[in-house]
Amino acid sequence: MPRITTVHDPEHCTCAQCHADLVKFGEHVSEKLAYTPAKFHVERHVYPQYACRACETVVAVPVLPAIIDRGVPAVSLLAQVIIAKYSDHLPLYRQQAIYARAGVELPCSTLADWVGAVGVAVQPLVDRLREKLHQQACLHADETPVATLDPGTGKTRQSYFFAYRSTAGPPIIVFDYTTSRSGSHAREFLGGWRGALMVDDYGGYKALFNAGVTELACWVHVRRKFVEAAKASGSPLAHEAVERIGALYRIEAAAREQGLRGEALHAHRNAHATPVLTALHDWLQTQSLATLPSSGVGNAVNHALKRWPALLRYLDNGERPIDNNPIENAIRPITLGRKNWLFIGATRAGERAAAIMSLLATAKANGLCPHTWLSDVLARLPTTLNRDIDQLLPIEGWTPVSTSDPAQSERLG
Repeated sequence: MPRITTVHDPEHCTCAQCHADLVKFGEHVSEKLAYTPAKFHVERHVYPQYACRACETVVAVPVLPAIIDRGVPAVSLLAQVIIAKYSDHLPLYRQQAIYARAGVELPCSTLADWVGAVGVAVQPLVDRLREKLHQQACLHADETPVATLDPGTGKTRQSYFFAYRSTAGPPIIVFDYTTSRSGSHAREFLGGWRGALMVDDYGGYKALFNAGVTELACWVHVRRKFVEAAKASGSPLAHEAVERIGALYRIEAAAREQGLRGEALHAHRNAHATPVLTALHDWLQTQSLATLPSSGVGNAVNHALKRWPALLRYLDNGERPIDNNPIENAIRPITLGRKNWLFIGATRAGERAAAIMSLLATAKANGLCPHTWLSDVLARLPTTLNRDIDQLLPIEGWTPVSTSDPAQSERLG
């Protein structure tokens, strides 16, 4: 970090006792972490114009196109507004107050226009992420509710974000804004994709499984029901179930420590997890006969047995996950954010929010600094050719480019 050094010399360079000159023999250094509130500055771009008097030719560097042509915000400010809203969960009216403290008045309506413009501009990147997602053999899926303003009524209606995440290669996360929780939205998003899908027990996905998609069930959801039963009643059976499922996760942890993937992980699971699962299934069947179906433990046991074939399918392929935790972790920021911004303004606003959150979630999953990535991409996006769009995606291997070629004229979208 940069250092700002302050030297605290004595007021006098002579000894107070004998008045002889003082000689420096050492120093004590104290370092404290300091903070300077964000500051605004103006980027001033000057394009000199030159003329050849001999042939009357004018020469000047063309003005680079921008996300908002002739607009006030530089890409760094656009990135800040977007990340503050969707990563730091600051509603626009709070951002307005923060910027006002720095001496800059930015109305909420202006900030909202900027967010909308960015959402439209980055849609081609999200479309490309969706294409890459469809190339995966296995995906996570989940959904979470969000309130949307119902124009003319002064009320809100419940909408949803469906979320999808890859399980192999650089992490890819895509959110899809929908007006309901209907399973038709998942079928429309996935189209002709026919891989393995890790989901909870929501019935909206069942039509996909009837159409050829392979169902994977989540062990975390099974474990969660036993944990809830243990907390509610202190049942020894529930505690035992949690311990038995924990053995499966210890096997997964050992595989991660050894760096096992693909066929190696497949072999490891079959060697170590299969006996545990066989014993667990026998134990669950025994408990199903000894517990009341309406009790917490009985409900958890019956849920596990009902999902058993789908719970076993992670054994079939080393690229398949044991649970749906990765997509639940990706959705969690939405649940935090909606407590702050309360609702989405309209359907188009929901679609733009889904696009922006897809990119920021993917950047985070790939270990990228969201502000660095978004600032660079917003600067390059207007001059990037469609065939070069992969260079902008927030996945592993992305590198920032400080300048863009002004000769590129084909626009994205």
